[in-house]
Order: sequence, then structure tokens, then C-alpha cells
Amino acid sequence: MDPLHYMFGGISGMLVGFVLGLVGGGGSILAVPLLLYFVGVKNPHEAIGTSALAVAANASIGLWNHAKAGTVNWRCGGLYAAAGILGAFGGSTLGKNFDGQKLLFLFALLMIAVAGLMFRNRKSEGVENATFNAATVGRILGFGFGTGLFQAFSASAAVS
Repeated sequence: MDPLHYMFGGISGMLVGFVLGLVGGGGSILAVPLLLYFVGVKNPHEAIGTSALAVAANASIGLWNHAKAGTVNWRCGGLYAAAGILGAFGGSTLGKNFDGQKLLFLFALLMIAVAGLMFRNRKSEGVENATFNAATVGRILGFGFGTGLFQAFSASAAVS
């Protein structure tokens, strides 16, 4: 890569970091197209894997800040993470079986589905001071597993 593309990479990283800090999510949705079409990364597998690493680094900073503020439910987060790790094993295995262009297309479909879900009205505003209990364990495990599965599926080819 030439210096111009490194500059484009820096601009893209700042933009994605700003959006993550502003709304708390959406990093991959922005990072993958920016890496492919603005920075000039040729391989979709590398763009998806690179965005996963960058978003994970930004999320770690967010976790650090929330931990300092005392707003982390460690038991719930630990269970979610453990289920996500299990899902990641399956997702990475699936992702390695797709070529980069097909994987990019599936990633785009997933992002469209997520956008559609975000436009729907929520039935509730959430539960303030939600507790970790037997009734919520199944949902936590399911969402954690699904998150790991989808994330690893999209990023798996970057390491192959």
C-alpha cells in the first residue's frame, strides 16, 4: 500500500471510531465498505477480519470505561462471552467454506436485516437494573452464541 492508502486507512479508522463512540455500535457496517472501497483492500476476507479486530479494540476501550463507571454486569457479560466463544468456533468453520465475494454478499444481507430490525419499534424500553436470573439465562446464551457465530463466520477467512 502506498502512503495515500495509509492516510485513507487512518481517516476510515477515525470515522469508525467516532461512530462507535457516538452510538456504541455499527463499526463493522462502516469499516468493511470503507476498507474495500476507500482504503483499497483487495480481499474481502482481509477487510472483514481487519474490521473485526478494530471493532474489538474499540469495544475493549468501551468496556474499560463502563467497568470504571460500575455499569457492567460481569456475570451476564461472562455468560454472554462464553456462549459467543462457542458460537465463534462454529462460525469460523462455516466461514472458511465460502469465497470472499460470497461472504461479502452474505455480510451485506446480514447488515440489511440488522438495519431493518433497528427501524422497528421496540415493544418495551428495556428494564432498568435488569437482573441476571434463571429466566434470562437462555436468552443470554442464545444471543451470545448467535453473536459469536455471525461474527466469526464473517471474519473467519481472514485467518485462513
